[in-house]
Amino acid sequence: MAGRGRAWRSGAVGLCLLLLPLAGCGGGQSSTGAAMAQVQQVLDRRAAAVLGHDEKAYAETGTRSPYANLRAVPLADWSYRLTALRPDGAGATADAQLSYRIQGYDKAPVTTDRTLTLSRTADGQWYVTYDKPAKKSAQQLWDQGKVTAFKSAHALVLGVGQSGAVLRGYARLADTAVPEVSKAWGTDWTRRVVLLVPGSLNGMAGLLGAPASNYRGIAAVTTGEAGGSGQAPADRVILNPEAYAGLGSVGRQVVLTHETTHVATRAHTTAATPLWLSEGYADWIGYLDTGRTPTEAAPELARAVEAGDVPEDLPADQDFGFTDDPTKLAQAYEGGWLACRMIAGHWGQEKLGAFYRAVGAHKERAGAVEDALKTELGTTLPDFTARWRDYLTAQLGS
Repeated sequence: MAGRGRAWRSGAVGLCLLLLPLAGCGGGQSSTGAAMAQVQQVLDRRAAAVLGHDEKAYAETGTRSPYANLRAVPLADWSYRLTALRPDGAGATADAQLSYRIQGYDKAPVTTDRTLTLSRTADGQWYVTYDKPAKKSAQQLWDQGKVTAFKSAHALVLGVGQSGAVLRGYARLADTAVPEVSKAWGTDWTRRVVLLVPGSLNGMAGLLGAPASNYRGIAAVTTGEAGGSGQAPADRVILNPEAYAGLGSVGRQVVLTHETTHVATRAHTTAATPLWLSEGYADWIGYLDTGRTPTEAAPELARAVEAGDVPEDLPADQDFGFTDDPTKLAQAYEGGWLACRMIAGHWGQEKLGAFYRAVGAHKERAGAVEDALKTELGTTLPDFTARWRDYLTAQLGS
């Protein structure tokens, strides 16, 4: 999760102003510190109850609805770190960082900021009345309702508002995708995926912390850390059930295989990797063995080529933005796919994988594609682009 910066003021006056919401400048600091220690203890008990599957102990710390919603999630770790407490009469509002790890999937914890409201009884006992994402923080799946879990050979599927049969269907798609990706890319990855299936497009947007309009018509996205430092949790494939429902059986498999490819290649996908390569490669694996022809898989680009409008250059990163122009977005994906298909067809599948890795290994974006084209494919960017334009005409023209 992205961190948030904060500008601190220097000097005694600035320090006083920062402390005023908690205790003021004076003798109240010790009482605020004591309150924070007490609230932290409540959060620690709450976390222990989650991990111990102790609903009674959880209820003793406050509202029990979050526990009921996340009960099915297989957790290895769950903890809160209180960062601020703002007393308000008999209660308080707290800022806390939640860290959790899914058993068997996350190498490092997911961290997210939460805002909690608390009340205090007459005898001074604190308890949680509400726990929600902090401002500008994305929702977690259990914020949207009761989570149902289904685990298969290669996938953990977590859903809200979805039947067991639907989740099993997604798991079957993932179990087909993982071996297909490994066959093309290799086995140097976890070969497991975590799928999150919210109940709606709005639910998907909530998990991503972005407007729903950004993802309308997008069947799935994959979140994760580029470069694979090992210090981040596993990728999450987040599905849009509304867009997914409009796909046929082949389309559903292509989408899941595409997203699984992003999980597999994450360690070799860096800031040096252009989107035409990362998205094109994911589509290339997604369409393998589907029998789809170039004109069937790239209809928007085919129409452009038929009209004599052959792109001058490979798709730029900005062409992949979720905008109000779905045709431009589709053409970007199709152009990237055909570039990767051309490499596999002319230089071979192994060279395509080596090219992908070589680009990602570059220290910066500038020169990454050019150097990899030279070392892996023995060509230059102008020659490659010209070959790609000819390939589009040959594959998509009448």
